[in-house]
Amino acid sequence: MNHIAVGIGEVLWDVFPNGRTIGGAPANFAYHTAQLGLDSYIVSAVGNDVLGNETENVLKNKGLKSYILRTDYPTGAVTISLNEHGVPKYDFQEQAAWDHIPFNEELVQLAKRTSIVCFGSLAQRNAKSRSTIRQFLKAVPDTDKTFKVFDINLRQNFFNKELLNDSLKLCNILKINDEELSIVSSFFDLNDSSNTPKQCFALLKRYNIRMVILTCGTNGSYVVLPESVSFRDTPKIKIGDTVGAGDAFTAAFFSALSYGKNITEAHELAIEVSAYVCSQHGSMPMLPSKLQHRIMY
Repeated sequence: MNHIAVGIGEVLWDVFPNGRTIGGAPANFAYHTAQLGLDSYIVSAVGNDVLGNETENVLKNKGLKSYILRTDYPTGAVTISLNEHGVPKYDFQEQAAWDHIPFNEELVQLAKRTSIVCFGSLAQRNAKSRSTIRQFLKAVPDTDKTFKVFDINLRQNFFNKELLNDSLKLCNILKINDEELSIVSSFFDLNDSSNTPKQCFALLKRYNIRMVILTCGTNGSYVVLPESVSFRDTPKIKIGDTVGAGDAFTAAFFSALSYGKNITEAHELAIEVSAYVCSQHGSMPMLPSKLQHRIMY
């Protein structure tokens, strides 16, 4: 396998009432693609502080390659509270290290070798990281086998119509959940569509992207292509928490495609991996070997 997968954006500490774990959507994506056999990297920044040192050590111990730059800003953290269904509410620290990811020649060279890159809206809330993410995306080759995945991840008030519009122009894949689709549809006047797949088709056509992946929690998930729609139910499981489940879905789906699986096979693996992460606590559990090996057969 020569496929290089990159998660670019926030790496931070998820602070729960009973402790903290390493997280951040791009870091979660990179971690799970690495578990599934890809050559994976997280591109982010940490502070010159104790948590920055701990971040690098934890990622190294998890076997995740990284381009973690040091800044004078504090290592990021987010306070997470869970409702009775394990669904998280986030309170993000502002002016964190990952808001100030510098762009350099090393990132140019990594981008030129990247076949899957995943980015979101949160790490673009600050001009510095926003510029770095967009320069990286433009340096990634545009080929039929290259995936530029905008996993939208709307958080608090750290997004606006202009940011979403610009990001949609830079991606060729959109990953979104049903709550986010409602917000995006109101921004782009898609509310006259009669159902969510039609709203996805409208975004796909407007931005000339290849695919929209829509997750709807317990109500299943869709993969919307120009010529077809794949739908799968969500398995019924006992929830630990849902933190990072969407990132695991994205990671498994595109890892499977990189191994030559078709859309149906990739969709089924993504559901299984996401469901397993939901059954655990924290966003980076070790996947069982049966899931890691499924991708190869």
